[in-house]
Amino acid sequence: MSDVSVEELARRLDEPGLVVLDVRTAAEYEGRAGYPCDPRQGHLPGASHVDVQELLAARDAAAVEVLVGAPPGVEVIAYCHSGGRSAMAAQVLIVAGYNARNYPGSWHEWSADETLPIA
Repeated sequence: MSDVSVEELARRLDEPGLVVLDVRTAAEYEGRAGYPCDPRQGHLPGASHVDVQELLAARDAAAVEVLVGAPPGVEVIAYCHSGGRSAMAAQVLIVAGYNARNYPGSWHEWSADETLPIA
């Protein structure tokens, strides 16, 4: 599994078939909560949301597929606040049959760059 850079993710954000998965809490995803070190709150445009705790609790690949909303085999880029939760999520996704990668810079890096879009 190779990591995803901010440049690659920004370039591919609207790519058909790519699933960008925010694995933070619902409040973080919705921009109602977040870390004070982040200048902006919200999520990446077009990102789906599944709390990492839900992925970790999934009993099998079929349960993961329901959460992700896409069939195994598709490419999923996971992100969180700083790459830790999304690294765990990527491992769960790989075991479930996804081509999963982690964006280690995650929201902390993305939110700091005013040129990058947020939702």
